[in-house]
Amino acid sequence: MSTPLLGLSYLGFARGRPGAYRWQSFNTTTWNHLPEFFHSATAEDVATAGNLAAEAAPVLAALSGKAKAAFLRDIAVRIEAATPALAARAQAETSLPEARCLGEIGRTMGQLRLFADLVEKGQWVDARIETANPERKPLPKPDHRSMCRALGPVAVFCASNFPFAYSVAGGDTASAFAAGCPVVVMAHHAHPGVADLMGGLIVDAVRAAGLPEGTFSMLQGDGREVGQLLAKHPAIRAIGFTGSRTGGRALMDTAAAREVPIPVYAEMSSINPVVLLEGALAARGEAIATGLGASCTLGVGQFCTQPGLLLMVRSAAAEAFAGHLAAQFRAAPEGVMLTPPIQQAYVKGLTARSGRGGIQTYAPGKGSGKPGRALPTLLAVAAKTFLSDKSLQAELFGPCSLIVWCDDAAQLHKVLGALEGNLTATVHGTDEELAANAALIERLAALAGRVVVNGFPTGVEVSHAIVHGGPYPSLSDGRTTSVGSNAIYRFTRLVCYQNFPDAALPVELRAANPLGILRMVNGEMVK
Repeated sequence: MSTPLLGLSYLGFARGRPGAYRWQSFNTTTWNHLPEFFHSATAEDVATAGNLAAEAAPVLAALSGKAKAAFLRDIAVRIEAATPALAARAQAETSLPEARCLGEIGRTMGQLRLFADLVEKGQWVDARIETANPERKPLPKPDHRSMCRALGPVAVFCASNFPFAYSVAGGDTASAFAAGCPVVVMAHHAHPGVADLMGGLIVDAVRAAGLPEGTFSMLQGDGREVGQLLAKHPAIRAIGFTGSRTGGRALMDTAAAREVPIPVYAEMSSINPVVLLEGALAARGEAIATGLGASCTLGVGQFCTQPGLLLMVRSAAAEAFAGHLAAQFRAAPEGVMLTPPIQQAYVKGLTARSGRGGIQTYAPGKGSGKPGRALPTLLAVAAKTFLSDKSLQAELFGPCSLIVWCDDAAQLHKVLGALEGNLTATVHGTDEELAANAALIERLAALAGRVVVNGFPTGVEVSHAIVHGGPYPSLSDGRTTSVGSNAIYRFTRLVCYQNFPDAALPVELRAANPLGILRMVNGEMVK
């Protein structure tokens, strides 16, 4: 892949103009800037991208499932061919290791292909048919046929910690394309080179498919300023966001204040509580500590599913487990964080938390003192203190976890009841403990979008059944998921066709069912 990095936005098939602000990527391993300059999109660029998307929307909404599938697969093929260049640039801009970059590229291609398979089969549209009954009394029954249709142009805000899977060609973009929506990406300023390369691949795929140039645009720049302009553009019909609670909340407020409000699907903040029951700790505490320590410190703790809160009732087994876990944290090496601001925020938050009264430090470790590094840290606090200070359940993005010591099961339930929404909740227990704790499982299900038993929450498998979401503030809309095939429904709306002649209906709703999809007909699922 020899495409030069121009550092400009993509406005359909054209490139943007240099704005007043420019910047360089920063390598936190070498602590140096990379040589290329990137230029922030102008207000005119944002307007152009939005207008092009509006023009493309009707064409994409009318695309067949086969056409959308071919487009998505072509993007994946182009990414696969460009993998070496993409991985090298991501390593330079994020300090992520090669294996992580390659794995994430593979996941990105997998997501695109999953959505391609989904829309090619066609069943995802949730076609429902209620046939007419003109003889019904006292009023005739009309013919109703409904299905999911594309919502319109989608703004996608890229994540700092996933330069591929949650970025330019990531899950939000893939699911929006699959739904038949144009996409305007707000690239993340921490890895603009990766965005530049990936944006070029998608533009090439748009050209090859003969689609309108407004199918895809990508804006470079500061997500707060350029992103706010994008969120306000009248053509945008929905927003996908992965990032901080502050950033997500700002977009939610902007979207709600528009003349025509739009939905924001923001993945924001999660501390992913883990409940550790005494029987499991007595039976296999050391093994659980080994796995949990690895999960807490994986990727320098820079995962939205990092287990940040560990709940236990005090016992001899729990105390022994805490000792094993502390040893895992002390043995874990310090790591390079993604960006200086992320590392600085981690150090600031850790300093404030560890300095609070009632907080014990179980595993401070010893760092090298090099800039940009973070040291895994295990803290502990009594449940009474935790319940008195809501700041202790704020996400601390990095390799830090907090043990909450509970006096009894009732207090543990009280702690769970005080928690905000989360992406995941985990419980470790014996079969007997799990059978006896149905109320605990239900509480965890009310708290999070994914409940894990005797495992660890890091690692999100992309599948048809996965739920990567949860009650606020883990997600702005806890009814949805940002990963897996169900993510497509965020960018759709239901349309009902009443008393239409068969030839005028969308093909998915016609009497002969030419696509052979499973449909609900008069309350029964049939093909």
